[in-house]
Amino acid sequence: MSAEPSEGDVNRSDRRAAWTTAHVGTASAALLARDEAVFLRQSLSTPCLAAVRRAEGSWIEDADGRRYLDFHGNSVHHLGHAHPRVLDAIRRQLDDLAFAPRRFTCEPAIRLAERLRALAPPGLRDGRVLFAPGGSEAIEIALKLARVATGRFKTLSFWDAFHGAGFGAASVGGEALFRGGGIGPLLPGAEHVPPFACFRCPFGFPQPSGRPDVGLCRMACARTLAFVLGREGDFAALVAEPMRAVPYLPPPGFWADARAECDATGTLLIFDEIPTGLGKTGRLFACEYAGVDPDILVLGKALGGGVLPLAAVIARPGLDVAEDLALGHYTHEKNPVLAAAALATLDVIEDDGLVERAAELGAYAMGRLAEIAATRPLVGEVRGAGLLIGVELVRSDGTPAVDAAEAVLYAALSRGLSFKLTMGCVLTLSPPLTISRPDLDRGLDIVAESLDAAVRP
Repeated sequence: MSAEPSEGDVNRSDRRAAWTTAHVGTASAALLARDEAVFLRQSLSTPCLAAVRRAEGSWIEDADGRRYLDFHGNSVHHLGHAHPRVLDAIRRQLDDLAFAPRRFTCEPAIRLAERLRALAPPGLRDGRVLFAPGGSEAIEIALKLARVATGRFKTLSFWDAFHGAGFGAASVGGEALFRGGGIGPLLPGAEHVPPFACFRCPFGFPQPSGRPDVGLCRMACARTLAFVLGREGDFAALVAEPMRAVPYLPPPGFWADARAECDATGTLLIFDEIPTGLGKTGRLFACEYAGVDPDILVLGKALGGGVLPLAAVIARPGLDVAEDLALGHYTHEKNPVLAAAALATLDVIEDDGLVERAAELGAYAMGRLAEIAATRPLVGEVRGAGLLIGVELVRSDGTPAVDAAEAVLYAALSRGLSFKLTMGCVLTLSPPLTISRPDLDRGLDIVAESLDAAVRP
């Protein structure tokens, strides 16, 4: 379990050390010492908080037997941890065909590409697919394809976005954690605009109701995006999450306007659905809420069933334009075991109605959190879609309650709930789509208890 208290001043040694001293047993402590002795230190992952020995369903268990409901899961555990159908598919495929060298294809990889193309948003059906070992690499495949298809090299994306840790992905990302401190310079031509974030509007328009007042702001975020695309007119691609994984939802009409401006300027629209796709938001793809199809869709994380790393790029018809180049050319590009895991994942999502279940449980969770927020001034807004929910914490003056959010995180961990902090003050709750109602209720109870503990003298 990695320590991920916030974006920015993350993994603060004082609070982490205090929590570890109070809650980590001897078995975990021994593993933590060995871990810290061999891994390069880096924010978000080393040093760690505890050591996991078991992960199953909605739960993880540390080396001392302490159990945590996992509302984090690195966004891979849509099916929960160690789903038996995924594990069984992997075992069977290992016995049948464990690897396919480049230059040779295999039936599972072809079947997965066919399946993804059939499930894709309408504008991408009958398009083409490439696989990659992870989301960062898949984003960079999409960037290469956009450059080749348009003959341009510039990209536009949002500040505060995360699209992966590779140089290309970090260039279009907007988090200082992955761009600063001597990491740069990054890719030339990677430009950024302020993101949509109605509750904390970067353009200074107050949105106290939590719902965008486009009459007040006149959708300044979309107008700025359109202005930059139109003024410069030479972008290869706009790279964005259709619904930010913070989470932040776009104001109504945002993506329709952006799609129109992309079309007018010859800019390809790349949607990063690595964390939000495959049912997490109560739709198979988050872009369905906007009614807008991208030119290129990138999937990852949950595609490997929470067991194996796999990502995919789906490009619309007409973008098969790089036959003389190597866009990805990865060793495990058409790995049959990875494909088998993904096919089993898609089967479970469909057979068990997990998209609909995410929508139903998400509406229930949002209702409960609204009740919790009503009596706790620390909560500024509850928002989300499906089982991707954000609880944004604020001080009495409306500024981000970063210290309080970190206190809530550690209070929750002490009570057996793990979740992610985003933007320093947003409790990002992302339970698996398979979670039981009692486990969901228990997690929400812990959120309420931890909010109270954070403000208790």
